[in-house]
Amino acid sequence: MKKFIYTILLALFMAPNFIQAQDAAGAITSMSSYPVVYKYDEQVTWYFDLSATTFAETEDVYIWIWSPSEPDAGNWENSSDFAKLTYEGDKIWSFTLTPTEYFSKTADEIAASAGFWFRLKDKAGTKQTDVGNMAYTDFSSFYTANELIRSYPTKPTIDKGVSILFNSNLVAGFEGVPSVHFHSGLNDWAVKQEYQAWLPDVSEKTKLKDLGNGFYKMDLIPEEYYGTEPGYVMENIVFLMVAKDWAANSGDQVIYAGEYIPPPPPVFRFFPLQISQRDFLGMSRKNNESGVNKLIYTITAGSKVITGEFNGGVAEIKGFVNLVSELKGIPNLSEIHVLVKDNKDKTISDTTIPLKTLD
Repeated sequence: MKKFIYTILLALFMAPNFIQAQDAAGAITSMSSYPVVYKYDEQVTWYFDLSATTFAETEDVYIWIWSPSEPDAGNWENSSDFAKLTYEGDKIWSFTLTPTEYFSKTADEIAASAGFWFRLKDKAGTKQTDVGNMAYTDFSSFYTANELIRSYPTKPTIDKGVSILFNSNLVAGFEGVPSVHFHSGLNDWAVKQEYQAWLPDVSEKTKLKDLGNGFYKMDLIPEEYYGTEPGYVMENIVFLMVAKDWAANSGDQVIYAGEYIPPPPPVFRFFPLQISQRDFLGMSRKNNESGVNKLIYTITAGSKVITGEFNGGVAEIKGFVNLVSELKGIPNLSEIHVLVKDNKDKTISDTTIPLKTLD
C-alpha cells in the first residue's frame, strides 16, 4: 500500500515538468498487452486506445514512465526516439519493450516495484494524458498448481489475444524434446491449424515458447492465427500439445470461448425535431466507431453555407449550431440542407430539414 501511495504522489507532484504541460488530452480509453501474460524478461507489446483523447491520428505520441524506473528522465520537453509509440490505426498506439531491458531492472526488482505508471504525451511535453497504469498478470502460480493446461483469459474471444500455458511434466514422453507444438482448430476442428513437422513455416508458427523446466506457452489471436472471415463465431479452441515429430502429445484439450458481444450500432439524431431559423440545431452521434471523434457539418441555407465541427469520443459527439445568428436577416427560408461527415470522411447524414414558418 505504501508503494501504491508513493507512486500516486510521484504522478501528481514529483515532476516539475508537469507544470509546463498546458494541454490535458484526457484519459486513456483502454489498455491491453500482447502476449496476454508474459515474463518480465520477455518482449511484450502494450496497446493504448486514445480514441477518447484529443490526440489526432497524425500526431506522434511518446511514453514518459517513472515506475519501475524512469528511462527517459530529464527529457520531458524533448522525448527520446526510444520512447515513441507506433501508430496502429483507429486511434490505437503501441509500444514494444522487454521490461528488464527497458527499465534496467531485474525481474525481481520489477516485481517488487509499484508497477508500470506513466503518461502518454507529445514530444515537447505540451500535451499529456491522465496518469495510466498498465496492469500485469502474475502467472507464476501455474508452476506449482499441478494443472496440465491454463488459459488467460479463461474464455477467450476471437478478436483478442489468449495465452495458453502447458505443463509437460504431467505427461510422459516430453522429457528432453527439442520443441513442442500446437496442433489445433476452432469449433471442433471446423477450422484447422495443424502441426505439420515437414513444413518449416508451419512448424515455426505452431511452436510454443519454452519457459524452462518443462513449461511452455502459446500466444495467439484466434482470428489472425486461424485466418477466419469477419463475423466468424468462435465457440471453442480444440487442440493437442505435441512434441516434435509427434513423439508425444497431451491428449485432446478444449478451451471454450467467451461470448462475443458486438458493440451497439451508432445512433445519429438531430434535435429538436422541429426547428425554425430562430432556433439552435442540435446533433448527436452515440456509440461511435473507434477513431471517430469529430462530426463535421455543412449547412446550406439558400445562398449561405455554414460549416463547423464538433469533437467528442466513442460514447458521444454532440453540439449545437446557432441558427439564430447564422441565419439572421435571411428572409423566407423554408428549409436547410445538412451534410454531416465524420473525421474519416464517412457520410453520417445527408438530409433536408424543413423550417417552421414564423409569424
